[in-house]
Amino acid sequence: MDMPINKLKKNLLQGKNQFGCWLSLGSGAVAETCAWAGFDWLLIDTEHSPTEISEVHHQLQAIHGHETSPIVRAYWNDTVFIKRLLDLGVQTLLIPYVENAEEAKNAVAAVKYPPKGSRGVSGFSRANFYGRVGDYFAHADNEICLMLQVESVTAIKNIPEIAAIEGVDVIFIGPADLAADMGFLGQPRHPEVKKIMREAIKTIRSAGKVAATLAFVEEDAKAWVDEGAQLVAVTSDMSMLTGQANKIAKRFG
Repeated sequence: MDMPINKLKKNLLQGKNQFGCWLSLGSGAVAETCAWAGFDWLLIDTEHSPTEISEVHHQLQAIHGHETSPIVRAYWNDTVFIKRLLDLGVQTLLIPYVENAEEAKNAVAAVKYPPKGSRGVSGFSRANFYGRVGDYFAHADNEICLMLQVESVTAIKNIPEIAAIEGVDVIFIGPADLAADMGFLGQPRHPEVKKIMREAIKTIRSAGKVAATLAFVEEDAKAWVDEGAQLVAVTSDMSMLTGQANKIAKRFG
């Protein structure tokens, strides 16, 4: 069998904008429903959700076969957990709260096989179709898309050194935690937050990396694309469900 190609990484390298949906409910049915919707990508979150590794597996199975690419956010920059996600066949990972070059290096090492990294070797996993991809080890590193999340003032200042690490593909600005760190808890759309995000996107682009962020308000999402963000989360399963539930309940309440 042929090595699975990371379509999302390929599209990003070609300069295409990629829009996606955040999945926090841990449901394979929800993942499949959103995959049918036609998003460029779906992110399965294990940081701010109750999603366990087996539920990640189920959601990957639900997304498989659709045009939508899966991303998984690890709960932390944890080498062992990252290894397990890679063995499940995850090719695009988002690592939260990366603050400096050293932490970026650790993330890169976790997703690459020796001698470039420290990823553990399994000959029979979902990643290589349970041993059926004969040249998997020759190409696996190249198909990984590593996204690092910067979510504090310190991380923003360290973007140049983070972006300089070979193997980092995308730098994702987390507006909620950044706002909190700036003293604007619960105000990710605050003008000062947006100002530092605009500067950060310019720095990321200047370093030759893909800039990414999250914006569930349509005008903000379009504005960040205009600023240079190439990958943007535009909604989530939870926000769609609660938003519609609230509207319908209000009409009949």
